Amino acid sequence: MTGMAESHMRELTPQQSRRLVIALLVIYLVLLAWIVVWKLDVPSFGRASSFTRPIKLIPFVSSAEAGASAPLEVLVNMAFFVPFGLYLGMLAPSWHRWKATCIFAGASLALETTQHVISTGGFDITDVITNSAGGLLGLALLAYLRRRLGARTTAVMSRVMVAGTILALVAIGVFQALPMHSGSQYDVVVTRPSSSL
Repeated sequence: MTGMAESHMRELTPQQSRRLVIALLVIYLVLLAWIVVWKLDVPSFGRASSFTRPIKLIPFVSSAEAGASAPLEVLVNMAFFVPFGLYLGMLAPSWHRWKATCIFAGASLALETTQHVISTGGFDITDVITNSAGGLLGLALLAYLRRRLGARTTAVMSRVMVAGTILALVAIGVFQALPMHSGSQYDVVVTRPSSSL
């Protein structure tokens, strides 16, 4: 009986829950920008050459500047935006899917454009499409959970989001601490000493 009382005391009010989700969304967006734009490297500008930052406007297939999208890359790009769909669905449950799709596509477009403009990577329309699909997948997952969990959805998802954020921060910390992590390499030029004959 005491355990149940303590559990109810720890339940957040709707306002507290909303503030928590907003705070977690901000952390997620910062991490997402760091992953997409700087690949978990030290933020910098202008390190990629025009050869390493093509503009790819035909999705999924290879172009003159870039190869075809690898299936694993497509899945990872979708997975990165699934939490975005969960957060947006929690904060704006009454939004139509087209409006959410515009948010996902706009955020992805902004990240792709930023990494191209500041020369940390290329622009790939495939990423915009797969990121948007990932966000929609997050919305669909939340809709499914709402049907299963009913009124408990907010409380359960708040805990899941806190746990997910902590795990993501720990995973990034471990990745950064690994000795083999040397950051992204841009414009690696191999020079040979001239032979003196």
